[in-house]
Amino acid sequence: MPDAPTIAPANIGGAQPPTFAEAARLWARIGLINFGGPAGQIALMHRTLVDEKKWIDEGRYLSALNFCMLLPGPEAMQLATYVGWRLHGLKGGLTAGLLFVAPGAVVVLVLSALYAAFGKLPLAEALFLGVKAAVLAIVVEALLRIARRALKGQADWLVAAAAFIGIFLLRVPFPLIVISAALVGFWSGGRVIDAPLASAQPASVTVGQTLRTVAIWLAIWIVPLAVVRFLFGPGHVLSEIGWFFFQACRHDLRGRLCGPRLHGAGRGGALPLAARGRDAGRSRAGGDHSRSSDLVTEFVGFLAAFREGGGNAWAMGVLGALVTLWATFAPCFLWIFAGAPYIERLNAEPRLKAALAAVTAAVVGVILNLTVWFALQVLFGRVGEWRIGLLHVSTPDPATLNLNALALSLLAAVLLFALHRGVLTTLAICSAAAVAAFMMGL
Repeated sequence: MPDAPTIAPANIGGAQPPTFAEAARLWARIGLINFGGPAGQIALMHRTLVDEKKWIDEGRYLSALNFCMLLPGPEAMQLATYVGWRLHGLKGGLTAGLLFVAPGAVVVLVLSALYAAFGKLPLAEALFLGVKAAVLAIVVEALLRIARRALKGQADWLVAAAAFIGIFLLRVPFPLIVISAALVGFWSGGRVIDAPLASAQPASVTVGQTLRTVAIWLAIWIVPLAVVRFLFGPGHVLSEIGWFFFQACRHDLRGRLCGPRLHGAGRGGALPLAARGRDAGRSRAGGDHSRSSDLVTEFVGFLAAFREGGGNAWAMGVLGALVTLWATFAPCFLWIFAGAPYIERLNAEPRLKAALAAVTAAVVGVILNLTVWFALQVLFGRVGEWRIGLLHVSTPDPATLNLNALALSLLAAVLLFALHRGVLTTLAICSAAAVAAFMMGL
């Protein structure tokens, strides 16, 4: 397995760096509770890694988040991979990334199989309502923490406000917002955000090492998909799943989420559900980058192969899920192991550091957009949109307000803000309350 240029573990967050075993246990725990899509996952990691464990400082966490949000694919998983790499090199990055995805992937696989066998499961829907309500409170808490620490001056607030208005009301593509913020910071020549990075030497990496890393990880990503295509033929649903999600990592797929074969696989409801989740996530977060949970693609891949793969339907469903996961998440290691060493170099250049600081302010506005979008999806059954000139105004239908979701979100807020309970406790209490309400017919 190729190594990547790395930085020796250091006291980068104000606390003694963890051992590899300690970090692995934490990544496994995060992987088990990282519900809520990227907004909730980023919030959870911020609370755990920055506030509680202090394994990475605020400035470096936000700089890495800026970098990951520019990349194709699931930025939360990429952020976990970066932190793991920053702490323990290649093995740390692999462990963090794999443990971040694997527990949720197992859960989605089980739910996909249950859906294929029995259709919708009301009890499971009630359980996840409690989870989503808790995650909403966690996201709000993270937003407040990040904004309080990152936005120090008037310029910071102006950049964050402009980013929110641009992405929420004007639907300005996220890359354009980031580029604009970076230019503002670069040409100002000063620090837009007072978020000092702990001292560290930039990783020593040459162009040759970077090209080698890119070549090896491209092969790791592409060769298994090519083998699937060779074994099953180009017209088989597994081949089309692999090609489709390979393309999804490189292009904006708004309006064409499902290819012809996958549309057929969605007759029972799998693809409409996935399309709503991914399309809404993209439109609310600024174009190219999906902000819905990327594990929903596993559900799509399972049902597509289950229904059209031929042979043993269950075996095909599992293969469809595995092909989807590989095509979606394997490239994350490519982007991080090739690009992470340059984050330190960027922060060592004053003007580039100022540009990244401005991007951090813009990211606060983007996270606010995520928070508002997620709140609307959790609390309302139907959210429309008014278009007034260039403005796009989200309009939730008051008649579809979910009172259970509202009550559970308020419960989660009390647990987090007033009683200062932990994430696991909040998730457990809200999930139990949701199931109890369902059992009582509420």
